[in-house]
Amino acid sequence: MKTYTVKTRFVFEGAFEVQAADRQEASRIVENECGVVLGGNIHTSAGEDTVSDWNFPIHPEKVIVSVSNRKMKSNF
Repeated sequence: MKTYTVKTRFVFEGAFEVQAADRQEASRIVENECGVVLGGNIHTSAGEDTVSDWNFPIHPEKVIVSVSNRKMKSNF
């Protein structure tokens, strides 16, 4: 048997409902105040009056980025 490194990306795609003066501010709010942690929940530190809701699936899309044969390390 050989060992392979399978580089994988999990993609969650959804949307935040954000109250902001313009597109740049809305983008900044999501960039700086919204996030997710594996094993945790999607969250925001912005108040309900700023980020009123979000909609993300609970299962991500799985993307295999690459598969490579793991080479044995030499002691030389």
